[in-house]
Amino acid sequence: MTLRSAAKKTAKKRTAGAKANAAAKSSAGKKLKPAAGADFAAIFSALKSVMAARAGELHVAADEPRKYYVVTKSLSWKGGPMYFGAVIWGKAYVSYHLMPLYVCPELAKTISPELKRRMQGKSCFNFRSRDEALFAELDDLTKSGVEAFRGRSLL
Repeated sequence: MTLRSAAKKTAKKRTAGAKANAAAKSSAGKKLKPAAGADFAAIFSALKSVMAARAGELHVAADEPRKYYVVTKSLSWKGGPMYFGAVIWGKAYVSYHLMPLYVCPELAKTISPELKRRMQGKSCFNFRSRDEALFAELDDLTKSGVEAFRGRSLL
């Protein structure tokens, strides 16, 4: 075996090990486990009702037991409907995605520090437990997102 082929094998082993470790850990470096006693069905239902309350001017693209997607009725620049938001029941948490935060960054300035702690990226919030105050804030934020999309003629 040449030195070059031995180096390639070692690099492959390191890459495979790193990928396995990254998949097992969250961005904070902790293993993802469902919260003890977490009732994800109740969290999903509550967050879905928040998104569904604002879906009048939007189109529901998916309404499944663990996934609720909402898109605009107008077409995006790629020709398909523009993604507005979603509620997704995952392994370790329930996620609430709100695309207006990405499209209209001024909306992010209105987010409370408590809700910001739940934020993952620019437009996603993760929940492991029910928090009615934060769900009410998400309702207001979603309403503002619909108004911002309407103001930009994106609905």
